[in-house]
Amino acid sequence: MTGAAVTGVIALVTWPHFANPGRLWVLLVIPLFLLLYLVGIRLKGRSAVRFTNTAVLGAVMPRQSQWRRHVAVAMSLASLVALTLAWSRPLGQEKVPRERATVVVVIDVSQSMGAVDVKPNRLAVAKQSALTFIDSLPGQYNVAVVALSGKPQIVMPPSIDRDAIRRAIDHLELTDGTAIGDAIAASLQAIKQAPLGPNKSPAPAMIVMLSDGTNTVGGDPMSAAATAEKAKVPIYTIAYGTDNGYVDLDSQRYRVPPDPALLRRISALTGGREVSAASAGQLDGAYKDLKSSVGYELVRREVTAQYAMYALGFAVVAALGAVSMAVRWP
Repeated sequence: MTGAAVTGVIALVTWPHFANPGRLWVLLVIPLFLLLYLVGIRLKGRSAVRFTNTAVLGAVMPRQSQWRRHVAVAMSLASLVALTLAWSRPLGQEKVPRERATVVVVIDVSQSMGAVDVKPNRLAVAKQSALTFIDSLPGQYNVAVVALSGKPQIVMPPSIDRDAIRRAIDHLELTDGTAIGDAIAASLQAIKQAPLGPNKSPAPAMIVMLSDGTNTVGGDPMSAAATAEKAKVPIYTIAYGTDNGYVDLDSQRYRVPPDPALLRRISALTGGREVSAASAGQLDGAYKDLKSSVGYELVRREVTAQYAMYALGFAVVAALGAVSMAVRWP
């Protein structure tokens, strides 16, 4: 048995992932076969002692090499092990290239985004703008979605599944609070979930924030923007709303004017751009500022053929051993 075959068997036996792990019970039969072989050897030894005329025995039966017999049996059992593992459909891991460029879309879902000064309301328009922008991106680009509220959260990690991204955006609903600084921090965490480069380098990324810009809770937005600037992640912003915007909450009317100046400062600090909702189409080409970079991700693939190849190799060695014992060499 070659060194490669030994390595293959060790890898197969210790590999923990199978598509049909319930079939591995067949391996319990292997020790039974081994036990029967050892018992057979012992019984044969006793029978040989009863035949005292060794000269006649030597003339009648050829002397067989014990080590060849042991190797043939061992290879037969190894072949059965490999066949059982192949039958269980083993799953290996393979590195496949994947585009690493990542766009994080941050959508403000605070109560102020319910204002109807932008028809039908700020949130609905922000959702549609986000979907339009995402449709303009190359299909291989990763897109993450962050919901901007009092407690921002990553509702969609970096993915190329556009349908799942659309569903994540469609399900966004209004909630309390606006923590722009915390939303930027969450966006930077989302970028870290994108595939790393061969030298563990972070993915090239950008953040697109759709908000009315009025910060109410959380950390300092400019401090978070400075962190993004150090990470070389530009933030592009779209400001929604007018000074006449309002929302009705708990039987009271609240004015919710936007704060485009804050969004403008964030974009300027990070090297992005700030545009109004009316000119949001300017962001359609913003992805061109990204550098395309290929990373790798681990993908499970069925490797049954590899296991079957090892089983065949062991079977061939076992057959050669059996033939060598059957032939009487001069």
